[in-house]
Amino acid sequence: MSILAKSKGEVTYKDLTGFHKWFLIILISMGSSIIYTPMYLKGVFYDPLMTALGCTNADLGAMVSFYGIVALICYLPSGILADKFRMRTLAWVGFIGTAVLTLLYAMLPSVQMCYVLFGGMGLTSILIWWGTRFKVIRLCCEEDEYPARIGVSYSIYGVAGLVIGMINVAIVAAIPDTTFAMQSVIIFLGVLIAILGVLSFIFIPDFKGEINKDSKLFSLSDAAEAIKTPGVLWACLGYFCVYCVYQGATYTTPYLSQALGTDANVVNVVGLIRTYGIGLLAGPVIGAIAAKAKSSKTIMGCFVLAIVVLGAFIVLPQDPGMSIMASCLVVVFGFATYGAFSIGSSPLSELGIPMRIFGTAAGILSVIGFLPDVFIHTWYGSLIDASGVAAFNQIFGFEIMFAVLGILFLVLCIRATKKHAASQAK
Repeated sequence: MSILAKSKGEVTYKDLTGFHKWFLIILISMGSSIIYTPMYLKGVFYDPLMTALGCTNADLGAMVSFYGIVALICYLPSGILADKFRMRTLAWVGFIGTAVLTLLYAMLPSVQMCYVLFGGMGLTSILIWWGTRFKVIRLCCEEDEYPARIGVSYSIYGVAGLVIGMINVAIVAAIPDTTFAMQSVIIFLGVLIAILGVLSFIFIPDFKGEINKDSKLFSLSDAAEAIKTPGVLWACLGYFCVYCVYQGATYTTPYLSQALGTDANVVNVVGLIRTYGIGLLAGPVIGAIAAKAKSSKTIMGCFVLAIVVLGAFIVLPQDPGMSIMASCLVVVFGFATYGAFSIGSSPLSELGIPMRIFGTAAGILSVIGFLPDVFIHTWYGSLIDASGVAAFNQIFGFEIMFAVLGILFLVLCIRATKKHAASQAK
């Protein structure tokens, strides 16, 4: 323990060794990748998971949407809890609770029971755990270091996801029986999440100033103060669009398999690279750019790149001969969407939000930003069930719409921030 912390009791990031700070950043960043993998397995293993559960495209989307509904209800309270409870407590309880539910999910129950489990994971991974995601990173650095740190954090997120994803792909490839293969993957994830819970209990310290012991548990005044901060609402709406495009990227997996007839193993690998591997590059590159330029402007650049690729998807013939070109475009699209998502919360750090309500502000960002989980998966899944491969161009068109709206919201965010800065300077 001596190489991790220089002191006991409440500490600041200055009291921690460099090793300890980076250990915590890595732990939380890995956790943010792995804890949500069971709920979003369809991003890589769309067809195998649908086969194992015996469900339709709409069913698969509806399970994630139900998780999204529970998550939406929990995001704001999770941010408030992050301002009232220790990071260590929220982290280990959230991890262990999610691990238990994941192991139950490994039994591949009925779709109805999956709704119950996904709802439970909404409570453990969002209400309890989510508030630690941004705040631990923020507690480990100076305010002006946050954009770069969160970019690195998402790079670690990508490394963890890539390594775990490669193991998952290897499991699926090695086991001929699709049902048993998916069970093995989910059991592996459940055990891994439990280990993260144990590490959180042991190594996350009590941070000075992380909670306000004198305030009420659910303070509406804190939420009101956060939402009234100039630019916060536009930042939240911008993040909503970032997440729409980021989640829409998961439908490039069935696009490759169903519209282009790409080999299943190739689809799995491309999906893995798009979801996690590209983060090895996108996270640090976009984070470094955001550290020098405004995060909002950097995200806008990612949106422009996404629009170009989405337009290419629409005009590209849905022919097996286009599989290689389409796969390359999927990776580029992953760079744009992952890059935007990796720094999506950074505009909050540029708005001068006090640390004592930062968790609450992050909760508000999450309520609005992750709203797409409530509808987008069911919506897109239903389009595919109804129209087949013709639905993909409709999906890509909607994604372009969200990207354009995102650019508009971020322009308004920048304008609000400048206006507030000018008024403070008077």
